Amino acid sequence: MVVASPSPIRQEKVRALGVPVVDLSQKSGGRAAELMVRACEEFGFFKVINHGLPVEVVAGMEAEAVGFFTLPPEEKQRAGPPSPLGYGSRSIGFNGDTGEVEYLLLPANRSAISQRANAICSSNPDKFSCVVGEYVEAVRGLACDILEMLGGGLRLPDRSTFASLAGGADSDSLLRLNYYPPCGNDKDTEEGKDSHCRSSGGDAAVVGFGEHTDPQVVTLLRSNDAPGLQVLFPPDASDGGGGGGGVWVPVPPDPSAFFIIVGDVLQAMTNGRLLSARHRAVVSAAKARLSTVYFAAPPLQARIAPLPEMVATRRPCLYKAFTWGEYKKAMYTLRLGHNRLDLFRKNPDEEQEDWVPRTPHD
Repeated sequence: MVVASPSPIRQEKVRALGVPVVDLSQKSGGRAAELMVRACEEFGFFKVINHGLPVEVVAGMEAEAVGFFTLPPEEKQRAGPPSPLGYGSRSIGFNGDTGEVEYLLLPANRSAISQRANAICSSNPDKFSCVVGEYVEAVRGLACDILEMLGGGLRLPDRSTFASLAGGADSDSLLRLNYYPPCGNDKDTEEGKDSHCRSSGGDAAVVGFGEHTDPQVVTLLRSNDAPGLQVLFPPDASDGGGGGGGVWVPVPPDPSAFFIIVGDVLQAMTNGRLLSARHRAVVSAAKARLSTVYFAAPPLQARIAPLPEMVATRRPCLYKAFTWGEYKKAMYTLRLGHNRLDLFRKNPDEEQEDWVPRTPHD
């Protein structure tokens, strides 16, 4: 769910800052939940370590993804075109957005994955279904744990409010596999001469997925050891068109960790307290990047509105109520980097009151 441009990135501020880290092996006592909330207020983003997902489940998922993206183009095309689910290459969404990426977008439930497995992995569809289904169940459990901790950290009367919304059998959650091929200025090779993503000169980075927010409740992202993910700080610095005043923070890769990204739905439900993180992916010249992305989403008919606990006299209600289905419908009419929540603001011309700012984590 992104907007992307194949153009090189130039004249933008990129600065290394510390990324918030939460250790899930130390979640007793509420300290981890408090760190999560603070990270979501400041960054809309954090990294979790010691998450408990079995190494073999994560490795199996990555192996299936690598196997798919190394297939001949004609075999990969059997899983597409994306509508919006399926296989796609460069073309992203329905409004002309492009990026230097191949991707496979799947519904995050076992039965739907099984139905699509023959088109994705004709050599062994049963294995593909089993491995991907096991991964989806594991990462859904992790998403629900994190959402429940956020509910506790916000001191909601029902700490399972977010988790129950995104963790049910009727949720609209998705799994996305992204493959970014190496992309550099290989001017002395035939491959470089023909490269569609080679920049016109210099060492400017090339966009794989452009600046965007994720529309769902929360995103769990894992990648291999190639760099590329960048997060905008502060999260609300952009105007939705790349002209904001924030700085892009490169996120060092860590294949053993998951990166957690606040989505638009969570921002709306917390009345703007937790911020939907604007992020992008740039393409490495040295190594292909593979990311596995789980989008935890509500059911289509779920009603989304600021929770009463998040509304106060000094913090009036910022958003109109909407269903997830209505939000998706609006989303598909826009360029994918648009500030979609602006369509549902009660007063689009009124700037929201900021929470007390804090300095980034070291």
